[in-house]
Amino acid sequence: MNKLLQELQRAAAERETRRHFLHTCSTGLGAMALSSVLASCGLSDEGGQKPVSGSLQATPDGPLPAQYTPKAKRVIYIHMAGSPSQLELFDYKPELVKYNGKDCPQELLEGKKFAFIRGVPKMLGPQGKFAQHGQSGAWVSDYLPHLPGVVDDITFLKAMHTDQFNHAPAQLLMHTGSARLGRPSMGAWVTYGLGSENDNLPGYIVLASGGKQPDAGKSIWGSGFLPTVYQGVQCRTDGDPVLYASDPAGMPRDVRKQTIDAISEINQQQYDDVKDPEILTRIAQYELAFRMQMSVPDAMDIKSEPKYILDSYGANPDKGSFARNCLLARRLVERGVRFVQLFDWGWDTHGTSADGSIDIGLKNKCKESDQAVAALLKDLKQRGLLDDTLVVWGGEFGRTPMQENRDGQVLPFMGRDHHLDAFTVWMAGGGVKQGFSYGETDDIGYYGVKDQVHVHDLQATILHLMGFDHTKLTYQFQGRPFRLTDVAGKIVKPILA
Repeated sequence: MNKLLQELQRAAAERETRRHFLHTCSTGLGAMALSSVLASCGLSDEGGQKPVSGSLQATPDGPLPAQYTPKAKRVIYIHMAGSPSQLELFDYKPELVKYNGKDCPQELLEGKKFAFIRGVPKMLGPQGKFAQHGQSGAWVSDYLPHLPGVVDDITFLKAMHTDQFNHAPAQLLMHTGSARLGRPSMGAWVTYGLGSENDNLPGYIVLASGGKQPDAGKSIWGSGFLPTVYQGVQCRTDGDPVLYASDPAGMPRDVRKQTIDAISEINQQQYDDVKDPEILTRIAQYELAFRMQMSVPDAMDIKSEPKYILDSYGANPDKGSFARNCLLARRLVERGVRFVQLFDWGWDTHGTSADGSIDIGLKNKCKESDQAVAALLKDLKQRGLLDDTLVVWGGEFGRTPMQENRDGQVLPFMGRDHHLDAFTVWMAGGGVKQGFSYGETDDIGYYGVKDQVHVHDLQATILHLMGFDHTKLTYQFQGRPFRLTDVAGKIVKPILA
């Protein structure tokens, strides 16, 4: 009993913080000080976001009002972690064949920094065999035999560029708008703005394959300084979809509900005392976890899918894979999940091993993914979901038109180094043009020469398609409004349908 009393006294003392003291002191200075402290964190003393002139105001109880009529209601973002070579897949460069095996011209090396290339590398021609497909005449290589069947639904962005040539910072920039840790991910911004269409599932779900996490780790689906209720929930494809969500052995569901209600009541009392919005997040997460115990296993069970659907994706219901994740993505958006992110590791093709080569490893990764990606687009389309579901595919940067060497030595397998000046991303559905190609690179795929698109432009365009002005979807933090696109980004209007 004494121990319980001591714990109660300690909890009361912990709540009596300097902020709490200033808030309650009778001079009136406390309220002023508290207002200043909370404003610097983007909070009023009621726990909501401080309004910003010209910006949208977040509320803890629901989504923000869209500024445009949204073309897309949901997003499936497919990230090939490590970055596939655009020169083997989409960016056809017959001129590059002429330079194959020759020393790289000095003008391509002067003033350039590479992740690994040192000295003078050899140029490397494309390894895939290209052909034009569909009514759009899109160039796609034989590495991707299934994708040509859906190219007339796709918009290719062929002159993408970024600021980062190493994996972790480039992935952070692509998904959070900053190469540094601590910013909210794109999925967090979208769910912050729009919420979820299903009260029993998270608004933002992440599925990973390839055996490893992306180099930037879980930060690329984190919530940063947004309330943590908006962070991505990673679901496993083997075993329990979400760890620790199952009831302990011997605990009936009605008893678990009573437990959650009691915890929520205690948390609410604490929130009433200190007005910390993270307490509201904690309440919401407990309650959502309880509902997820029933909804997530159903959504993640693909055994109920017809055999022809499983076969079209190449998915094994008893084995986790990228193909299975593609099918799960369709099932999740069908149930109202706002943002589904697929990460597939293993696309880094430097030439240090067979698995990491563009003529062996890249081909194998394409075999693992091509059928499932094409099936996903067809499946969404035949269910009437593609029109308002935006599908995005790409890596964090591109690959060089020269073969990678290290310390002047040619590597044992064919590979390309990281390249930030030119790469390809494609989009489909949700308000973008069908069968369209935007942007061009030079004759060897080294620089974008027409209609370049920066990472921040891509982010601005995605938010626009979801109904938001990227300059006004902001959150006040540390004294200023932050946004996904930082202080840059423009909508790529020519690709909009």
